[in-house]
Amino acid sequence: MPSAPLAVYSQPHQFEPLLPQLQLGGLIDGTRVVVEKSLRLQHSVAPATLGALRRLVRGMNSYYSNRIEGQGTHPLNIERALRADFSGAPSIAQRQRIALAHMEAEQELEAALPGAEVESFALRSSFVLRAHAALYGRLAVEDRMTHDGRVIEPGALRAEDVSVGRHQPPTAASVPAFLARMDDVYPRVKGLDSLLFTIAAAHHRMAWVHPFGDGNGRACRLQTHCAMLPLTAGLWSVNRGLARQRDTYYELLDNADAARQGDLDGRGNLSEKALREWCEYFVWLADDQVTFMTSLLHLTGLKDRIASLMLLRSESAQFKNYSREAALPLHHVLVAGATSRGEFLRMTGLPERTARRLLTQLLQDQLLVSDSAKGPVSFNFPLDALNILLPNLYPEAAAANNEG
Repeated sequence: MPSAPLAVYSQPHQFEPLLPQLQLGGLIDGTRVVVEKSLRLQHSVAPATLGALRRLVRGMNSYYSNRIEGQGTHPLNIERALRADFSGAPSIAQRQRIALAHMEAEQELEAALPGAEVESFALRSSFVLRAHAALYGRLAVEDRMTHDGRVIEPGALRAEDVSVGRHQPPTAASVPAFLARMDDVYPRVKGLDSLLFTIAAAHHRMAWVHPFGDGNGRACRLQTHCAMLPLTAGLWSVNRGLARQRDTYYELLDNADAARQGDLDGRGNLSEKALREWCEYFVWLADDQVTFMTSLLHLTGLKDRIASLMLLRSESAQFKNYSREAALPLHHVLVAGATSRGEFLRMTGLPERTARRLLTQLLQDQLLVSDSAKGPVSFNFPLDALNILLPNLYPEAAAANNEG
């Protein structure tokens, strides 16, 4: 779409409309479908297993958001960073620290959300400043230095005018006024019908304002993640879809920067049609991601894939102490939640010594996890088993790690 930006944006009316106003039927219908699927998904797996999935998705969020910025590191290196095991290669270690900071910032921001009206809280401009500070405040100066030698100041609005490709963001002096106008609109979201397109529009307009000198994309995606948390419950990630369609993501964001294209394109200064197309894409993407995760977590399919994993490992010289008899108790833990060690051993039907070796191996390989040496065990999704347990969810995790 052709773009004819103004030479200078300094007045908030120049980025109207903040929400699409026309032809909302498709957006509302799509949102209702996503809400229904999301709520059904939240109730489909045991609470203990939901926790394991949320930990997995948190790592995915970090990986994919950073990959969008061209600073992704292998998922196994993210796992290493969680154990404070950093690469000897400075560039890889830096990406590990950024990934870890993203995960910790996401946890901090989630903990700060209120019990109700989460979307309204998360869509405030003060929240994106908090997101930026939560991420970059965890990084040393050398890890938040831009390619041109500037240091990113956590949570600080930019003090200089900038250009981003063919887009000219508002003047630095006017950024607070643009943010204040956003606060007049986005935190007022009510009801579910407008939820997704409001979050989508806020994501674009915040990126359009470009409030920080650097780190705008990451901060915006953290804000979007938190605004969507009541819907996703941390079980699926829009970041995954955005990263896997990075060119489309940037193209539609860029299109929505466009000026109004004639009398039939709304009444604001910017194109309502292009903003609506971005929102339609966002709703479609949310549907795609929740549908995909729902298909992976279908209990019958998971049961079959657990059995396949146990069969493969029991017949492989690479893995020790595995037995296909582990499939049934593993599926039980997946569905029912935390299970005592004694009950797990009995469900295998194996001799006690053999069953104990199996249990020890499953804990060592993190297919099972426990809070204590003798406590109940819960199901987990280790990266090296994802290609079988949750195929195509996080394929990068199964790829060879050649980074070092």
